[in-house]
Amino acid sequence: MKAANKSGWSVAGGTAAKLAADRSVPVLQKVERVAPRIYEIDPLRDPRWAALVGSHPQASVFHSTSWLRALRAVYGYEPVVVTSCSPEECLTNGLLFCRIKSWLTGRRLVSLPFSDHCEPLVDNPNEVDAMIMQMKQQINRNEWKYFELRPVLYEPSRHTELSQLVTYQFHNLNLRPSTPQLFQSFHKDCIQRKIRRAERENLKYEEGTSEDLLQKFYRLLVMTRRRQYLPPQPLSWFRALIAAFGKDLKIRVASKDGAAVASILTLAHKKSMVYKYGASNAAFNNLGGTALLFWKTIQEAKDGGFEDFEMGRSDFDNLGLIAFKERWGASGRIINYWIYPQRSVGLETVWKKGLARRVVATVPDLALVTVGRLLYRHVG
Repeated sequence: MKAANKSGWSVAGGTAAKLAADRSVPVLQKVERVAPRIYEIDPLRDPRWAALVGSHPQASVFHSTSWLRALRAVYGYEPVVVTSCSPEECLTNGLLFCRIKSWLTGRRLVSLPFSDHCEPLVDNPNEVDAMIMQMKQQINRNEWKYFELRPVLYEPSRHTELSQLVTYQFHNLNLRPSTPQLFQSFHKDCIQRKIRRAERENLKYEEGTSEDLLQKFYRLLVMTRRRQYLPPQPLSWFRALIAAFGKDLKIRVASKDGAAVASILTLAHKKSMVYKYGASNAAFNNLGGTALLFWKTIQEAKDGGFEDFEMGRSDFDNLGLIAFKERWGASGRIINYWIYPQRSVGLETVWKKGLARRVVATVPDLALVTVGRLLYRHVG
């Protein structure tokens, strides 16, 4: 019989062991560590995924089947989970991604498209490494162009060979303090004063998912995306989100004299209220419409027992947006996206730096909306 020591080697028996014993030097034999078997499941058909998302502390709205249904319905992406759990076992871990098949940007594996983040749902980081190795095999067989990972906490180990792709700031507001305490923590000039200005202006506040509110939100979104030199997301995307999330989605609109001046779209998931999209008419920003919408959302979240208000990611060089979130008292952290194999900038970056200013500055709204409808399925 072989006795294994702590190094992972075992002492061999037989003649070699006897000779070694005579010299008081053991002959060691390497014990191979077997990599865990990795399985693939469909998170929209396997009920174990929804159960894991409901119980895992790192699960977010972007892991939810509602978000995945919208991605598949509008963009045709195929959601997949890799796991070390067999079909007969309770699901205790999983790495979620989408298969994207594009003639423009290639066949890619992204975890997760159009999502601020997507943490691997595991208890042990070593489980993630085994799943990533499975993904790399598919890349190395030339089945896919690359694999992209967008975690909040996970840092890949060196042997995974993932390269850092891009860095963002991510902000979250703790809702556990009382409502008066939260208000007092807001920046007095940039936030508190704007909320009071919006109240003095008697801005009308509306919330819901009606077609009227959706159209108000979308008109403001087209304005905002034009200012950012980007086409708007397709209207069908927001319709799909409304259908998938139901009462957990709200469009919030602030209006002055019947005209919408600001709007945000929020998603509720477990104990988190998530700000996902925002838009405004810049000509009326001085009225404090956006500040009013955030404050109404925070008050509602507090009343509903939510514990945090997720304000999303910001480009690292967008100092104005970062400052805006921090003035609400939100805490920021750096998050990194990772990729295998290493690659150059993507289509969206090329758009921003090259074509955007020429195209967006000249085309009418209808054409800009059409560009977004045609482009977005290729850039997720």
